[in-house]
Amino acid sequence: MNTTENLSPSIVNDNTATPRLSVHVKQAMDLYFSQLKGHDAADLYTLVMNEVEKPLLESVLAYCGHNQSKAAKALGLSRSTLRKKLEQYGLS
Repeated sequence: MNTTENLSPSIVNDNTATPRLSVHVKQAMDLYFSQLKGHDAADLYTLVMNEVEKPLLESVLAYCGHNQSKAAKALGLSRSTLRKKLEQYGLS
């Protein structure tokens, strides 16, 4: 796969296109901003990370058969960092 294909807006599986995660995040953020009704947004990074990180960890763990070494490698984290995050979210 070349670099241009890696940057495409969708992932193609079995002749069907699935929107990339970034498309879903953009849609969710646009909806969030539309619901603010003129109020200021604050602490968005923390808000998004708290909403995304736990289900990410859960999904990757399930995908890796709950093998923390494999999950850490898939996430690009050290095992100790993964363990800390699992404990933080009550997933240990």
